[in-house]
Amino acid sequence: MGFHLPRVIVFLTVTLVVSHAAFPPELYWKSVLPNTPMPKAVTDLLQPDFVEDKSTAVGVGKGGVNVQAGKGKPGGTSVNVGKGGVNVNTGKGKPGGGTHVSVGKGVGVNTGKPGKGTNVGVGKGGVSVSTGHKGKPVYVGVKPGSSPFNYIYAATENQLHDDPNVALFFLEKDMYPGKEMKLHFVKSSNAATFLPRQVAKSIPFSSNKLPEIFNQFSVVPGSVEADIVKETIKECESPSAKGEEKYCATSLESMIDFSTSKLGKDVQAISTEVEKETPLQKYTIAPVVKKMEGDKSVVCHKQNYAYAVFYCHTTQNSETYMVPLEGADGTKAKAVAVCHKDTSTWNPKHVAFQVLNVKPGTVPVCHFLPEDHIVWVKNKKST
Repeated sequence: MGFHLPRVIVFLTVTLVVSHAAFPPELYWKSVLPNTPMPKAVTDLLQPDFVEDKSTAVGVGKGGVNVQAGKGKPGGTSVNVGKGGVNVNTGKGKPGGGTHVSVGKGVGVNTGKPGKGTNVGVGKGGVSVSTGHKGKPVYVGVKPGSSPFNYIYAATENQLHDDPNVALFFLEKDMYPGKEMKLHFVKSSNAATFLPRQVAKSIPFSSNKLPEIFNQFSVVPGSVEADIVKETIKECESPSAKGEEKYCATSLESMIDFSTSKLGKDVQAISTEVEKETPLQKYTIAPVVKKMEGDKSVVCHKQNYAYAVFYCHTTQNSETYMVPLEGADGTKAKAVAVCHKDTSTWNPKHVAFQVLNVKPGTVPVCHFLPEDHIVWVKNKKST
């Protein structure tokens, strides 16, 4: 029996939100980590509007600031800052097309044709998000569950049978070229992208604010979406495992700050890359397995939420590897694996012990990471 895709919320993309304090997240990456390439797991979550490379003209006059980006033709991006606030238009010069952002008393974002696309409003009332589907988020599947990469939780029966990430756990002794494993790599959460830090900070993220969060994202209390929101916040507020530090990053900027505060700024950020999604199939470890620097890392797991949220935690007494794989159908992958040398503080009923039939603290336990998770490690020391 093959695994099914995980049950997740898939919110329609909350596109470009611009204000004088909300800069594209990748600009912060480049300023703090100028020599660190972005892994695919990060670039996949950037707003498309932020990564377009077009010429930009900026004019400052009595009316405020006017910015136009494009190739001199209607359809680029225009930003106007005046007494009324900020006005941004992108598209092809057609009414109702592209993106419109206005910031006066608050922030209003409209994308796409009338009745379609996404609308985001930020004002005195907070943040409201609506989509072309009557303002409600779109999700796939049913019940939420705890992440298998949070080691304080016991596995549920549903997780053991239905979660494709269960197949990613293995023993360290089995990591060698020629070893065959049955694996299923999926993007384990949703298509939600990064919000700029200033925007993310303006949105409540607390179990004490659930009614406000449900209202802002048009989530019905008691619904599947509500359960997933509650589960994500619960995991973020739960205590960390002994010897680990944890942090839920609600923006790329805050993830960078947490990771560099633990490892310094001379770091690498790596993620699993698979040529294409496949069903559960046999993969063979190919030469050469590459061990990354140090016995400490910061691992960030993407959560199910309306925008990109990552559960990040430090791992002590662990080793990180980049493992080349080749699937039975010829699919190639470069998978990030983390091996935990000491599992004595994990929940004895954690999924890893049940699928590998070992006890806590007896042998090193490893796992590959899904494509939308990120591992931060120190750079190799120069010799």
